[in-house]
Amino acid sequence: MTSDEKTELEKLRKINKALMSRVERSADQQSNAYSLFQTAISLEEQVRRRTAELSSTLADLERSNLQLITAKEAAETANLSKTRFLAAASHDVLQPLNAALLLMSTLSSVQSNDEGNRLCQQVEHSLETMDTLLRNLLYMSRLDAGDVRPQWQTVSLDSLFESIASDFQPIAQVRNLELRVRLTGLSVWSDPTMLRRTIQNIVANALRYTKTGGALLTAGKRGDHVLIRVADTGIGIEKNRHKDIFIEFKRFGQGRGDIDGSSAGLGLGLAIVERMVNTLGIGLTLNSRLDHGSCFSLKLPYKETPSPAPKPKTSFRHPEKLGGARLANSKVLVVENDVAALQALDALLTQWGCHLKLASSTKETLFALNNEANWEPDLIIADQHLNDNERGTSIIRIVRQLTGRRIPAIVVTADPSERLWKMADQGRLEVMQKPVKPAQLRALMTHLRSRDYELSA
Repeated sequence: MTSDEKTELEKLRKINKALMSRVERSADQQSNAYSLFQTAISLEEQVRRRTAELSSTLADLERSNLQLITAKEAAETANLSKTRFLAAASHDVLQPLNAALLLMSTLSSVQSNDEGNRLCQQVEHSLETMDTLLRNLLYMSRLDAGDVRPQWQTVSLDSLFESIASDFQPIAQVRNLELRVRLTGLSVWSDPTMLRRTIQNIVANALRYTKTGGALLTAGKRGDHVLIRVADTGIGIEKNRHKDIFIEFKRFGQGRGDIDGSSAGLGLGLAIVERMVNTLGIGLTLNSRLDHGSCFSLKLPYKETPSPAPKPKTSFRHPEKLGGARLANSKVLVVENDVAALQALDALLTQWGCHLKLASSTKETLFALNNEANWEPDLIIADQHLNDNERGTSIIRIVRQLTGRRIPAIVVTADPSERLWKMADQGRLEVMQKPVKPAQLRALMTHLRSRDYELSA
């Protein structure tokens, strides 16, 4: 073979090798493309399957969420209905208890032996305990229902502290405890009624669970806020149980009980405190050590104390020296639609020497006043919620217009409205919450008769 032939053969081999390499690459590419195609189909199937599973899961989750929302709304509606029902039913709930307390006072006064008096006192104490429990439950229901709205204003802490000290000093003395109150001249921005009740419940709790020593009520300014503190030397509580004391009906240790030591508290006072501080936006902290005592702190916005208004000069005479101010022979108009309560008031006030006119409506009131010439009441005691949507305040206004006198009046109600409290603040009438305690009723009636005598003298 010639050299040219060899050269030509070598070229052909190279060309053949190049062609074979190209063919092999092309086959590999086709194979890869087919593999990629198969992979793409497989991935698409997996994506479709996963998408279907995800859609099904999301649909199930949406249905579950909808069921949860529906159940939550139903539970909230039921709870709101319950709380509003309790708040609205407070008048009917407390009505029989009001009659029972009035009748027990009358029964106690006619007892002729010590055993009868002791049994009457026990029953009366049980009724008062039931009264406290119902009041707290009804107030908590009103808070939960959102029916209690703060009336924001400047509150003088000195006046508030002095009032609380006046209420609790006798209880502290009976229990051989010391209640100290420090006046600071500070004022805060809050609702006076809710703030008073908050501090009252904390002070009551401090005295109830303190065996020796006492409690301190004080306040101090911290920047733009005021810190109110209630400290005691009581039994204290473990740190890991601090939150538990705000749970309804939770009680720890053995309290001193009420004045006679027969009750260890109802377990609602601090539960109400928590609800009220949340409503008022008050910061509440607790420091406590077991067997050393506790300190509750309330953080409120500071408010500049307004200048006090000058007090009018008034003379004072002791009620016993005012013959016309005594309850005996006082003419009293009683308006009450509950038969048991009306009978109880009839027996009690008659025992006190009052001359009564009884009515349950506007029509009966007018008949009672017109039935006896020249008979005008010295006092009016009226239930606020009467039959046929009549109101005690309306009857008081009608009687005052007929007589041309602003006759002293007491409105009795289980659920005082903001309007009633405003009328009381303006001096237009007095408000007593049911169930009425006979001793408080007699003291208020004596005070009103004394004041009426002073104004007419």
